[in-house]
Amino acid sequence: MNVSFQWVAFSTIVAKEIRRFVRIWPQTLLPPAITMTLYFVIFGNLIGSRIGDMGGFDYMQFIVPGLVMMSVIQNSYGNVVSSFYSTKFQRSIEEMLVSPMSATTILLGYIAGGVARGLCVGVIVTLLSLFFTHLQVQHILVTVLVVLLTAVLFAIAGFINAIFANKFDDVAIIPTFVLTPLTYLGGVFYSIDLLPEFWRMVSLLNPVVYMVNVFRYGLLGVSDVNVVASLAAIVVFTGGLFFWALWLLKRGVGIRH
Repeated sequence: MNVSFQWVAFSTIVAKEIRRFVRIWPQTLLPPAITMTLYFVIFGNLIGSRIGDMGGFDYMQFIVPGLVMMSVIQNSYGNVVSSFYSTKFQRSIEEMLVSPMSATTILLGYIAGGVARGLCVGVIVTLLSLFFTHLQVQHILVTVLVVLLTAVLFAIAGFINAIFANKFDDVAIIPTFVLTPLTYLGGVFYSIDLLPEFWRMVSLLNPVVYMVNVFRYGLLGVSDVNVVASLAAIVVFTGGLFFWALWLLKRGVGIRH
């Protein structure tokens, strides 16, 4: 397959995806910025002042990594699931499938678009957090690696959700009933070391716990989990989801009827 053609196709999908969420920025970039600002004010300033320190840091500093990661997760996922399902619904996916464009190129293009929106919102939330607290990155490579892997992982998860979705309601089920509980119970607002032993063990079954804690380690230098093992698990899980999504796309699951 012509590499230059695949590159043009990939860059076209990415450009389309970026233009899509930038064009409607009041719906894609502004709401998460407002929501996270409310989190900073309510949980960080009002409630945090009563909680005191957590993990050796003031409460505002402690929750910032989790809130940044939450915004990356939600927006990486949401961008791909909504965009690819719209492509299915409008039947324009059929034009892509009959073109010389490979399934890998299509998948990578949508993933890159989701990652772009997730990172864009993550940067916005990080900049907003500087109005409320002071951040100093302790491990820059870990920070960049985990946020990229997390954005990729949830972009792929959004793609898989869109593949199986048969109506617009199906697009909202996973974010509402799976993604939101996992993020809220993923150690964003508390250290899992504070939990009773049983609930701490239950929390370790939540993949978001590892992403939030590794990102917190990158920013603050503290973590409730083993950083190396967590990064390895994220890499393996991301790779597994990628090849599953690619297999589904090549088989035409949810697309060809």
